[in-house]
Amino acid sequence: MSEIEEMAKNLSPDLRIQAINFIEFLLERKMPKRRVTLRQDWAGALRDVKKEYTSLDLQKKALEWRGD
Repeated sequence: MSEIEEMAKNLSPDLRIQAINFIEFLLERKMPKRRVTLRQDWAGALRDVKKEYTSLDLQKKALEWRGD
């Protein structure tokens, strides 16, 4: 049995869960972070309403929809 397993045997069940969570945290930190590229596939999606609404009109409408 490894040293970690031997120590874990002496822990209470809730401390064992905390130890597992901490080990998972350490493993995640070690993993290289994936770079997420910004999607811009939405660009130009509102070109058909360009003459009807200004950017300020759309901003106000978005705030209205969010309830702000």
